[in-house]
Amino acid sequence: MKRTKRVRFVVTMLVFVLILALCGGCVIDKPANETEKCDQSFESASNGCGENVQLPSASDPAVLKLVYLGTPQTDEAMIEEAINKYVADLIQAKVDLVPIDWGAWDNKINLMVASREQVDVLFTAQWSKYSFNASKGAFIAVDDLLDQYGQRILDELDPLFLRGAKINGKNYGIPTNKELAAQGGIIYRADIARELGIDMSKVKSLYDLDAVYEQVLKHYPNMIPLYMKYGETLNSHYMGNYDALGDTSIPGIILKDGDSTAIVPNYEMERYLENLHIARDYYVKGYINKDAATTQMMVMDALKTNEVFSIVSSLKPGKSNEIEMESGMVGKLAQIELNAKTIATSETAGSMLAISSTSRDPQRAMMLINLLHTDKYLNNLINFGIEGIHYEKIADNRIRATEQSERYNPGSSWMLGNQYLNYLWESEDANKWEQFKLFNEGAVVSPGLGFVFDGEIVRSEVAAVVNIDRQYMTALETGSVDPDKILPEYIDRLEAAGIDRIIEEKQKQFDKFLAN
Repeated sequence: MKRTKRVRFVVTMLVFVLILALCGGCVIDKPANETEKCDQSFESASNGCGENVQLPSASDPAVLKLVYLGTPQTDEAMIEEAINKYVADLIQAKVDLVPIDWGAWDNKINLMVASREQVDVLFTAQWSKYSFNASKGAFIAVDDLLDQYGQRILDELDPLFLRGAKINGKNYGIPTNKELAAQGGIIYRADIARELGIDMSKVKSLYDLDAVYEQVLKHYPNMIPLYMKYGETLNSHYMGNYDALGDTSIPGIILKDGDSTAIVPNYEMERYLENLHIARDYYVKGYINKDAATTQMMVMDALKTNEVFSIVSSLKPGKSNEIEMESGMVGKLAQIELNAKTIATSETAGSMLAISSTSRDPQRAMMLINLLHTDKYLNNLINFGIEGIHYEKIADNRIRATEQSERYNPGSSWMLGNQYLNYLWESEDANKWEQFKLFNEGAVVSPGLGFVFDGEIVRSEVAAVVNIDRQYMTALETGSVDPDKILPEYIDRLEAAGIDRIIEEKQKQFDKFLAN
């Protein structure tokens, strides 16, 4: 009954938003992915649709440093030049692209925040210490900047995204406009499964993968049946459907697909313990890469080696097609969903752009984010490169790879602004964006949707726990160590670091949120 009420509430909110969109403001009748470039200039910029916004003056063009997840690309300098030529008159600024590899992301971001490095726009997410870094003052609140320089974002972004990313009533990041629901499962080598005669339609749970991996290892002894690394395990939040209530680096979870509002540490969650033992069993059987606890190789790079059968992944319609293009394995991959679709803060705050508190020009930083959300040309330029070089257009919204595509293919479209503006590769379903909208239907709504824990009060305890997690969690979750032997030691250290106080404070704030 509770779940039904939550679903009805979300549906009601979506209908309300639709009514608002039809009745006022700056409405574009076309689907988002067909929106044309805004006719903007430095004198009347950023809100678009004919609204004039007074830009702050600048004697010289600002240089906006954009930091995000991704492998540095060969033609990055060429793309920067094209971007800067385009945005010069729009926001009187230049853009410095700063992609950081997945393997180095945590350490480099921690260093940037700790050293107060000058950064303007910074990717963040619920699973990438959004709440923790916001509590440390790394990001500025963007609500006023959104009102002044991001009205088009407010017009087009579902309010559930911003509501679900608030911390104490304020937004410290602007969510990517993408699918609202989430689901976990695996991306696998469909070509090899067909070759071996494996019926993947029978795979309904993690246990069902045992027989599949046994066959893969038998016929391909040098192939890794399941590649795992830090953050990409059977107990990743998207695999276990865990709701960390704002920041996966801070302990205390509930189940997104459950009704309980009692927050517990992961080691008291039956599902978490079960998945630890499955991972250990698969590791001992040789299904998981032996260096899973220490490897820095991204899952995409692992797939490219042609020595990996499957990876865990958060899923959405066409996810395997996206990875095919990023990894150069078109026609070889497929996906299998292994849990319930859910909507939680991990989705509303699962991909955001924040403005660093070290930015020298927050207004123009907001203008850049606004352009990424509303300007189709710029959005696709930064995501796919230059037409005629890095891709060929085969239809209004469809593109084909070229020999130069590998020189610029960052795979960051889900991070940077509005995904509904993205071109579609010829191998992708032409109805992909319609499928995204249908994907949200029937999703289970987490009891914690809209709540983001403020860890300021327990900052020292959180820092201590994060340090301990770094020593134990990946080894446990990849199956690299025996949980029966190591988990008790891990728990003792967490309790000594003050995990109980964190759980108590998180429950206190959550109860207040639920009461209101």
